[in-house]
Amino acid sequence: MTADEPTVDGAARLPRSGYQTDLTSADVQAAPDGTPARVAGRLMLWRRMGGLVFGTIQDRAGRVQISLNRNELGEETYKEWHSSVKVGDFVGVTGVVFTTRKGERTVGATDFAVLNKAVRALPDKWHGIADVETRYRRRYLDLLANPASRERFQTRSRVISRIRRFLDDADFLEVETPVLTEAASGAAARPFITRHNALGEDFYLRISPETYLKRVVAGSFDRVYEIGRNFRNEGIDPSHLQEFTMLEWYAAYWDYRDNMRFVRELILAILDDVIGSRTVTYEGTKLDFGADWPVIDYRDAVESRTGVDLRVVRDFETLKTKCADLGLDVSKAASYAALVDLLYKKTVRPELVQPCFLVGHPVELVPLARRSDDDPTRLDMFQVVANGWELVKAYSELVDPVDQRERLEEQADLRAAGDDETMMLEEDFIEAMEYGMPPMSGLGLGIDRFIALITDAPTLRDVVLFPSMRGAKGPESTEPAQAAGPES
Repeated sequence: MTADEPTVDGAARLPRSGYQTDLTSADVQAAPDGTPARVAGRLMLWRRMGGLVFGTIQDRAGRVQISLNRNELGEETYKEWHSSVKVGDFVGVTGVVFTTRKGERTVGATDFAVLNKAVRALPDKWHGIADVETRYRRRYLDLLANPASRERFQTRSRVISRIRRFLDDADFLEVETPVLTEAASGAAARPFITRHNALGEDFYLRISPETYLKRVVAGSFDRVYEIGRNFRNEGIDPSHLQEFTMLEWYAAYWDYRDNMRFVRELILAILDDVIGSRTVTYEGTKLDFGADWPVIDYRDAVESRTGVDLRVVRDFETLKTKCADLGLDVSKAASYAALVDLLYKKTVRPELVQPCFLVGHPVELVPLARRSDDDPTRLDMFQVVANGWELVKAYSELVDPVDQRERLEEQADLRAAGDDETMMLEEDFIEAMEYGMPPMSGLGLGIDRFIALITDAPTLRDVVLFPSMRGAKGPESTEPAQAAGPES
């Protein structure tokens, strides 16, 4: 019997409307013998041993054994209860906790209720779900069959809860900003477009909440954050998804150095409280977040790996020639910033294994970031990189409306020339800046990527409950991912 073959045994049964429990499976494991118990869950195992039937039910806290005893229940009741269920059904059990001779904590049933029937057989109880396609498309089966998957998603929830507590304790206010936006801004990425029928206009699924969060800061909320979904219409690979969860926050009167300190404290708090260790292992490589994070200059790192000095090479054609000489495919790079990003990602980023801060990015890379006072060709910006993945991007924010307009108009010129991954000019955002914005620093952290890293998940799809998938008849896109920002 496979998981896709429906089975119906006996007359149709209406599911029970509810069943009040007083203990979870974990509570039963800790309860002394003789404790009254009322538990409920999905039946995962069901086996007869003479005048006894033992089963295992699964609830939100794990699994616990239940038993039916013919001598205690009587022949008629024993047969009725035993024959009324199969693996996959939901049952409620009232009874008393005891310990078997093999040391198994068990609820001996004195009352037994079938709460709902399953008409499809569950996956093989011994092998779980090995097929990756099934795990992603039918996550509910994956969660039932694979304890490691359940633990990973429980870890995800605990991490997000810890983030909220950390930011709330630091006097940040959680807010919500639009997912449907009039302009795709806040990152360099290709957007999804959708039609708003009621307004008669095309809208974009946001690629970042950045410009809206800055508007909130301009409205006098000095510290704000949002945990939400972003959408970037680009390629798939193990560390990229088109729909992903981001944490972004903005703090008035901070600069990027304040965020360097603060985000390290956040990450260490998560590892201490959720993982229990500041060292994690990803695909066999130990990553020590508890050690000092070196500060690496972006342009120095590129020059060291390639011989290309980005302080000197400042024009598109020269850099394009040098990248081609290094064997890089420059055919899709439509701007100087795209070439710089390509050069870095192909030569430097894979070598950044242990956690580090990357600073001093060229000014062309992020139109919303503040120029350095010491060197206007670089940004007051940093990234946190580990395992060759960009986990965090942050910078001192540009709050000068004149400079901001000029840089976004440059982006518009690049878009007109065919680069569809540039930021759009938002007049409303510029207007908000003209009313005045305090100096501030913002930060973005890719939740999915961070969870994948600390739970040793092979791909981001393993930490997203229901990742987007192509229809079963076609292969997934193999287009290289190009998204910018912490999810790049």
